[in-house]
Amino acid sequence: MEHIISIPFLIFIPMLVAFLLMSPFFTNNEIVIRRFVKTFCAFHFIYAILMLAFFDSANPYLTTIHFWGLDWIQSMGVKFSFKIDSVGIILTTLTSFIFMIAAISSKLNIRKNHKFYYSMLLILMSAILGIFTSNDMFLFFMFWELELIPAYFLIGGKWNTSDNEDAKKSAVKFVIFTFTGSIFMLVGILLLHYYNYISTGVLSGDFADVLTTSIPTAIQYLIAICFLIAFGVKLPIIPLHTWLPDAHTNAPTPISIVLAGILLKTGAYGIYRFNYQMMNETFVNIAPILAILALINIIYTAFVAYSQTDIKRIVAYSSISNMGLILLGLCAYNAIGLGASVFHMVAHALVTAGLFMICGIVYLRCKTRDINELSGISSNMPRLFGFATLIVLASIGVPAFAPFIGEITTIMASFFSEMNDVLKFVAVFALPLLIVSSCYMLKFLHKGFFGEIKESFVKVNDISMHEFVVLSAITIGLILFGIFPNVILNLMELG
Repeated sequence: MEHIISIPFLIFIPMLVAFLLMSPFFTNNEIVIRRFVKTFCAFHFIYAILMLAFFDSANPYLTTIHFWGLDWIQSMGVKFSFKIDSVGIILTTLTSFIFMIAAISSKLNIRKNHKFYYSMLLILMSAILGIFTSNDMFLFFMFWELELIPAYFLIGGKWNTSDNEDAKKSAVKFVIFTFTGSIFMLVGILLLHYYNYISTGVLSGDFADVLTTSIPTAIQYLIAICFLIAFGVKLPIIPLHTWLPDAHTNAPTPISIVLAGILLKTGAYGIYRFNYQMMNETFVNIAPILAILALINIIYTAFVAYSQTDIKRIVAYSSISNMGLILLGLCAYNAIGLGASVFHMVAHALVTAGLFMICGIVYLRCKTRDINELSGISSNMPRLFGFATLIVLASIGVPAFAPFIGEITTIMASFFSEMNDVLKFVAVFALPLLIVSSCYMLKFLHKGFFGEIKESFVKVNDISMHEFVVLSAITIGLILFGIFPNVILNLMELG
């Protein structure tokens, strides 16, 4: 089966389909467009599962594309090189799944400009897959920048009958934050490229060819900080987080699912790829400071989430809090911590996809996201209430759901880390503070679904079949990985 496994096919086929959609030869019929994209995303997910099934951690997938027998930029040693390792195969499969979910959930959320919307969605998919599979620093940067274009249009585009000026502002804010971070990343990459050449005499952007041990210590820390700022914007690390709640609030539901489910993970993956792997010595020294920042993420955003009245902003701030846990797992700098971090990326992606889906359904039916105006909708939306209960319980870390495994293994990895006592301190304080997440998520469930139903909500309908399919897939994933975590951990050789 190995001859049918192709990394370029996995990455670029969504982009090619996007160009097909935008061409004048493709129909403008929204039903045909929607069904075509959903079918393609399902096919792509099956292909990703096939790659996962035949993946061998001892022999990662590796591909280099040459142009007329030459490397991409031969004179600089820059290659069009791709590699999928244990972390990459998990994240690429997760990416394919989340985009399939987003495509299905777009049915009732996208009312116009279908060709452009689905084209941008697929280009964003290709860009993110490129980030998770790049084996060259400059190629990574290219995909990192490419992701900005479709994300800008998807956040700020006019996909419904009403024009949302706040969405445009949120899209601009997202671009400014991310592009500013990209400047720091480019500085870090250029410094690495230059000093690696000075040390080895070889011009190469390949991750495996870059040696950091001979780089002056001060320059190493400068490079590490550049990368942390760049990836800290996307993770996000406080105080670089302010773009996220606005983007979530104003973006359509499917894009919120992609933002929280996958886009934030590119920041964590960047820290893993550049700081954790390539600059491990400086990362070990900086890790205690990052652990403190992770704790601030967990504490601050949890309390901010509790104070919110917009249900999408509650979920948005809860995402930042959970990303703090993912960062903490990396800071532990041990095998358990890395496995816990990657596992929680998957668990968090599923939870936030479910929560944003619920928020979108509530808004479509009730025309409000204000938690103080919602009441009693469980009586005539029992199926939605059932899914909401399960997903909320998963989000607060109830055993038998995937987030519980991610949270408890992250805390254990931090507590047993041999690097620094700061990690133990953070672990001790982070565990009880996770109780705060129970408060704001149960508030989300209680105020929205319990109580006496308002007259304006009496005639709202329960979830449709395609919404039922999406929520069922997410819930099954949360239970499956909660009961059988080794499905993921074995890929990390931690099962």
